[in-house]
Amino acid sequence: MFEYALHQLRHDELVRAAEHERQVREALRLRRAARREAAVRGAETESHTRRHRRSRFARAA
Repeated sequence: MFEYALHQLRHDELVRAAEHERQVREALRLRRAARREAAVRGAETESHTRRHRRSRFARAA
């Protein structure tokens, strides 16, 4: 009976650890996706604003 109880405790611990690792991977995946999305949005707005910041005239040598 004692060995079964130890086995059950170890099993529960492994299940909790696996669930924690899944949550960490999911959080990293979501963070990466949000970063990519922000970069795409930032690139779109940056290219739009960069065009308006440039001077119309060429720089003098």
